[in-house]
Amino acid sequence: MTRLVLRGGTVYDGTLAAPAPADVVVEAGRIVDVGVDLDGDEAVDVGGCAVLPGLIDCHVHLTMISGDLFESAQQPFSLQFYEGARNMVRTVASGVTTVRDAGGADMGMRVAQERGLIPGPRMQVSLTMLSQTGGHGDPWWPSTCVMDFSPPHPGRPSAVVDGPEEIRRKVRELVRAGADVVKVATSGGTVSPGADSRTPHFRDDEIVMLVEEAAAAGLSVMAHASAQGAKNAVRGGVRSIEHGQELDDETIALMVGRGTWLVPTLSAGLGLQRAIEAGQPFPDRILEKIQRTAAARSRTMERALQAGVRFAMGSDTPLIPHGENPTELALLVEHGLSPVQALHAGTGSAAHLLGIADEVGTVMPGKRADLVVVAGSPLDVHGFGSRVRAVYQGGRMVSSGSSVPGGGAVTG
Repeated sequence: MTRLVLRGGTVYDGTLAAPAPADVVVEAGRIVDVGVDLDGDEAVDVGGCAVLPGLIDCHVHLTMISGDLFESAQQPFSLQFYEGARNMVRTVASGVTTVRDAGGADMGMRVAQERGLIPGPRMQVSLTMLSQTGGHGDPWWPSTCVMDFSPPHPGRPSAVVDGPEEIRRKVRELVRAGADVVKVATSGGTVSPGADSRTPHFRDDEIVMLVEEAAAAGLSVMAHASAQGAKNAVRGGVRSIEHGQELDDETIALMVGRGTWLVPTLSAGLGLQRAIEAGQPFPDRILEKIQRTAAARSRTMERALQAGVRFAMGSDTPLIPHGENPTELALLVEHGLSPVQALHAGTGSAAHLLGIADEVGTVMPGKRADLVVVAGSPLDVHGFGSRVRAVYQGGRMVSSGSSVPGGGAVTG
């Protein structure tokens, strides 16, 4: 087997430790050594660059191309999968080697990546987001029109469900269709036509049934949630809270005590702000919700950080465009995390959330060689994506910055 050594760079290892100069040796798709002055059969000079674990984005929507429902409604049904393939390429080129798709991608997309048919990040898929009638994922609008960002198809079950027994059956349908994680909306949403993020959805017995049935299949639950809906979800045993605006001190304390992750998706707020500035027409009610949650998000982040909540990176693409996923790192720093804490949220911490820390998330012997080479200091998280020089999965270069795939030496 050929031993590849990435030589002369600075290594951030995916923990809360400071980066340090080191070489990384890869053989048979795995990291076999990390240290100084290491040898290999083939050497790549990464002087002036940083070597990091491939980023893990815990909240993406690969088949979605726009946050504009009316634009999406005019596209042919199957176009989403071709767009999804392109979005996978853009995502891996930004340094993201693993994602958790929070609704849209199906098992076929994951298998296509695994078989090498489509270059892109390794994937965990939720298929869809379960919602109560009138909830955030209900495609019914006040006009009585039904318009769905992710309409059901044979690989993506319908999302609206009510009552514990319906939830039991629906989770089993998701498992049958290949879901790796179950997603639920336990509160309203910022851009949904119905209840806003302060309104809780699903009762305690429904959430408990959801978590227990998912656990019986070996799956965890991610919850789109805020305010009281987040509190109910944490009490019910979900593994992560997505978005999580307007969390009170009791909810934050529960999250710390139970080890619940927060995936704040700060990029979503930035994306919505950009859309408003670009003139995308939002109803006044939704504009009011966007403004209110933006202010609440900063307060929640400050208190959650002080309390010791565990963070994981999630960009919520396409609210911010696919390929701009690492923008989330800079936003985490702007909201109080140190650069190392932000990087950890996108590597080691995210790997633990997804249950894959034995395989990826850190630069350590025995782990898969999912690596990203970035020009400059690893602690300079601003403009991260534009500084990507190479992306490796299993020791094979799959992107050289903006091109996929590639090969050869990497220089700063």
